[in-house]
Amino acid sequence: MEEAPLLHQNRASNGHEEEEEEEEEEKVEKSLAKRAIEESNKLWMLSGPAISTSICQYSLGAITQTFAGQVSTLALAVVSVENSVIAGLAFGVMMGMGSASETLCGQVYGAGKITMLGIYMQRSWVILFVTSLILVPVYVFSPPILKLFGQTDEIADATGRFAIWMLPQLFAYALNFPIEKFLQAQGKFSVMACVAGVVLLIHVLLSWLLILKLGWGLVGAAVSLNLSWWLVVSGKLAYIFIWKSDGAWTGFSFQAFKDLFGFVKLSLASAVMLCLEIWYLMIVIVITGHLKNPLIAVDAISICMNINGWDFMIALGFNAAISVRVSNELGAGKPGAAKFSVLVVSTTSIAIGLVCMALVLGTRDHFPYLFSNSAEVRKEVTNLAPLLATTVLLNSLQPVLSGVAIGAGWQALVAYINIGCYYMVGLPAGLLLGFKFGFGVEGIWGGMIGGIVLQTIILTIITSCTNWKKEALEAENRIRKWGGSVAED
Repeated sequence: MEEAPLLHQNRASNGHEEEEEEEEEEKVEKSLAKRAIEESNKLWMLSGPAISTSICQYSLGAITQTFAGQVSTLALAVVSVENSVIAGLAFGVMMGMGSASETLCGQVYGAGKITMLGIYMQRSWVILFVTSLILVPVYVFSPPILKLFGQTDEIADATGRFAIWMLPQLFAYALNFPIEKFLQAQGKFSVMACVAGVVLLIHVLLSWLLILKLGWGLVGAAVSLNLSWWLVVSGKLAYIFIWKSDGAWTGFSFQAFKDLFGFVKLSLASAVMLCLEIWYLMIVIVITGHLKNPLIAVDAISICMNINGWDFMIALGFNAAISVRVSNELGAGKPGAAKFSVLVVSTTSIAIGLVCMALVLGTRDHFPYLFSNSAEVRKEVTNLAPLLATTVLLNSLQPVLSGVAIGAGWQALVAYINIGCYYMVGLPAGLLLGFKFGFGVEGIWGGMIGGIVLQTIILTIITSCTNWKKEALEAENRIRKWGGSVAED
């Protein structure tokens, strides 16, 4: 008779324990959801203006290309090749060399050593100005370089003349990228977005006036694009020098010339990593020049790369945001927060990639009309839309993982991965499919997409297996090595 009440008591006790476990699980889930929302808000506060900045700055060249397409098929090809190959090469080098300051600025800001930001920006200016001088011959001798890679004489010679006119843009890059990293580390993305937005409006008006209204053609395209890039640089410098820097800018200093070797070493690793990524799909345009009817093929692939570039700017905004979040948290000694940030931004960017992929496929018969008056070009662009959509989806995650690498300082490792995946797998596969098996542009692009898939898988595995506590210690050592003495002064 005594066993029944005891059994009842045990069941009640077990039921109570189960309720407590369920309540505990609900608290954990709510806590996790709250953390995810908070992290998402932080990322959007950074990535929103960063995406706007990237799109506006990219649109400077893209809009110039659009106006050129209304002049002639040759003008469109010239601006496309210069933007994608010549300026694209310079953009990749300069952005890559500037990414060393992105790692270091983010980590010293997270550690609270604000005065080092101005020193790092100046140090990066010195390195990028020298790099600009080294790149000048690429612009000057661009016709034989393009012909060497199979571009037709007509397109190569005209592109060479246009490239000479675009030299001022090269030196604007040298100032712009260190400024961006300086502002990004402090989370001042809205400043860059405002400057880029105002300049974009000015650029649209200038391009219409000079290229179409006054009939200056390619000369008008060069004038408007150069002037717009220097307006971007001037607006950001005005903010730093005149209005506000929160103690990060303390004036020009000879400290900028100290520890240049270590800075150059990280800059070169950054440049190799990003250049291998940026140039990879640009190579498609160069290789396309070897196909039959290259003018139509180059125009079609250039339009697709233009659209891909706009989408890539969204991912580049997340790239900048996650780089800042990871570098700040590692610099502050918070490895768990860095890891959680990577998870949230990866999920968000993939969701956006799926939406953009659907948008490309849904408008494949319509968007080519924005870029060309040629029915042949528009038809070829429509045929390439499925490959464009696939690339757009991959672009949603791959740049985010690169941003994690920049924030943590893994540039050298990722450079080796890029060489293997892109140039030892993807590019040979594209050449085989495009020429050996006769699939043309679709084969070239499809094979190279395989390289992106492989690289994304490898970076995902590396990021998932990362010891974030160890990365925080690495950041602390890096700050002590390059930031301690100045910060303490």
